[in-house]
Amino acid sequence: MFKNIFSASKKKFYITTSIAYVNSEPHIGFALESVQADVLARYHRSKGLEVFFLTGTDEHGSKIQRTAEAAKKSPQEFVDELSKKYKGLRDLLNLSWDNFIRTTDQKIHWPVAQEIWNRLFDAGDIYKKKYSGYYCIGCESFKTGKDIADGKCIIHKKELEFIEEENWFFKLSKYTGEIEKKIKNDELKIIPETRKNEILSLLKEGLEDVSFSRSKRFVEWGIPVPNDDSQVMYVWADALSNYISGYGGFEKWKEHPADVHMIGKDISRFHAAIWPGMLLSCKLPLPKNIFIHGFITANGEKMSKSMGNVIDPYELVKKYGADPVRYYLLREITSSEDGDFSYEKFEERYNGDLANGLGNFAARVSTLASRETEISGKISKEVKEKINEAEKAVQQKIENFKFNEALAAVWDLIQFGDRYVNENKPWAKDLPKERRGEVLYDLVSILKNTAGSLEPFLPETAEKISAAIKSEKGKFIVKRADNLFPRL
Repeated sequence: MFKNIFSASKKKFYITTSIAYVNSEPHIGFALESVQADVLARYHRSKGLEVFFLTGTDEHGSKIQRTAEAAKKSPQEFVDELSKKYKGLRDLLNLSWDNFIRTTDQKIHWPVAQEIWNRLFDAGDIYKKKYSGYYCIGCESFKTGKDIADGKCIIHKKELEFIEEENWFFKLSKYTGEIEKKIKNDELKIIPETRKNEILSLLKEGLEDVSFSRSKRFVEWGIPVPNDDSQVMYVWADALSNYISGYGGFEKWKEHPADVHMIGKDISRFHAAIWPGMLLSCKLPLPKNIFIHGFITANGEKMSKSMGNVIDPYELVKKYGADPVRYYLLREITSSEDGDFSYEKFEERYNGDLANGLGNFAARVSTLASRETEISGKISKEVKEKINEAEKAVQQKIENFKFNEALAAVWDLIQFGDRYVNENKPWAKDLPKERRGEVLYDLVSILKNTAGSLEPFLPETAEKISAAIKSEKGKFIVKRADNLFPRL
């Protein structure tokens, strides 16, 4: 089972996405991460926990500075435009985050990032030295060894830049053993196990100290290093601090650190090595869990602007609606693995699972039940057991980050309901009135519980179904549900 997700004593739950790097417009990969985090946030609210869900944008660094220059805009103008589009995902995808942090926020974010720097310095973990190495602008990090192939970054496939300068360094190597111990014993739990093993292999090799600043001769767009006007903070030292600044500060983090960081596999090293090292140096508690999801391809190909196959979540929702997009991302994509997007598979899922599945079941049941003034009765043992089985499976799968399997459990209940309708034929004229009432009571109970289980995943759809069912004192009053998912 998922460890430490509940805090029985404090009844709090703090979840974050990574913060999106705003060198380009939102893509479907960040939409996946946002929706996954939203499921956990909504689920824990439904359990009565005090939830804080944080997201935001990472807005500094050489890549943004160069991209803004190419677009003939100031860096601030450039990030303002893009950050607005990422913030717009809230309404677009029906997200329920509580705060949206921007790293260019000089009032809220900068003081925290600079205070973390000062704490690292006071701990004796920041020092200055001359350094030369190969730098990837795409990753905003220096590359060595297995990270380089044919002189290129293995992730971005672009030529590395050779940089020689004097920087401030963070003594990350000092914390290798302690980080390794905490990950091994799941005090800092890495999910899934395959990603945990990758991080442990990295730690076994030993962590190197990290260049934590850049000379203003190369990068001006960043947070100034305290007491050194010649340097700006390394973009990751700046970005990782958002989990404290966006949460409300150091005291809040000390009281209840993040229960879950949801991130992509390309930034796992920063979150599972550098971030814990920073926190240990600052004598702050570590997050409890880091969940790492995979990438989304398009028709089996890596998405890229040059190939013209980047999937725009705004266009996708405009065409199909928010809940169908949420459903595809959560059901078709295995939660912790790479997944593929194609319009063909999307429409197959839509028609098969949503229109013919959930939509058809909701229409059949609500139409039949709406013909009765009210439906009184008692749920049958068979149906009650099936509902309880589904609810238990959904809860267990959510708490183990298996969102696709949780939805499969809900659809198993829907399919059970379809069979129940067909076998018991509540429309039959020769069916006794009392028996018709019993069957309809069971069916409405299935539909009502389906809506409850779906709320974290498809909030708008769940609300529409729930609005059609009025429940009071052991009876249902039902009106016909809208056509939830018209066939494509």
